[in-house]
Amino acid sequence: MKDVLLQATAEAGKIIQFYFNGTFKVDNKEGINNLVTEVDQMSEDKIIEVIRRHFPDHSIISEEVGELLKPSDYEWIIDPIDGTVNFAHGIPICCVSIALKYKEDLLLGAVYNPMMNEMFFAEKGKGATLNGLPIHVSTKTNFKKACLVTGFPYKWPESEQHPIKVFERFVMEGLPIRRLGSAAIDLCWVACGRFDGFWEYNLSSWDVAAGYLIVQEAGGVVTNFEGDPYNVFERETLATNGHIHAAMLEAIKRKD
Repeated sequence: MKDVLLQATAEAGKIIQFYFNGTFKVDNKEGINNLVTEVDQMSEDKIIEVIRRHFPDHSIISEEVGELLKPSDYEWIIDPIDGTVNFAHGIPICCVSIALKYKEDLLLGAVYNPMMNEMFFAEKGKGATLNGLPIHVSTKTNFKKACLVTGFPYKWPESEQHPIKVFERFVMEGLPIRRLGSAAIDLCWVACGRFDGFWEYNLSSWDVAAGYLIVQEAGGVVTNFEGDPYNVFERETLATNGHIHAAMLEAIKRKD
């Protein structure tokens, strides 16, 4: 299964790299800037083809085709291009993200940005790697010196904790905050210590499944905004190096 995961990720990555900065059709999903390209669909077709060739009875959840359910305890969770808006604009921060879940447990996860030649991978209980070398979350303990990353949803949640209010709290602390446009890459960059923390609202399972496992296996902590144990179908994602987790939770939950 690991070999199939890595093969599907690599083959989809070749498609993305081939068309990057090229000519392709771009459409809108719900919301004027919620883009999908024909390359998303080509990447997804290739991934599903590789998986089906080896495991025809496994279930699949993928961003463009939705649920392809089978009577199996194995489920592949796929984002054929995470960061489609970046890809459509020639911004090289986008990736393939694939995870494999068995019952309630994530077993494998891979996130591949072919333009930067970065393959992040994790296997449950065996750690996380970047291009085959072990990675770990940062050791920073001083929240005031943290470097954070976030994203903004196409649909704003109806919540007192509005994303802009929470963003403003961190900005007013004087913290450097980045917005890259790919949740899967954000999570992986927490896992390898480039960022100390990440939060975002309204993500889907395909955005976070692989990155979630990679953060965990790199020694990080992932919860919802109440600090409860996380699952990939949550709509709130907070991932940190663990040391600054409580401080980020406090800021997110605070009522001004």
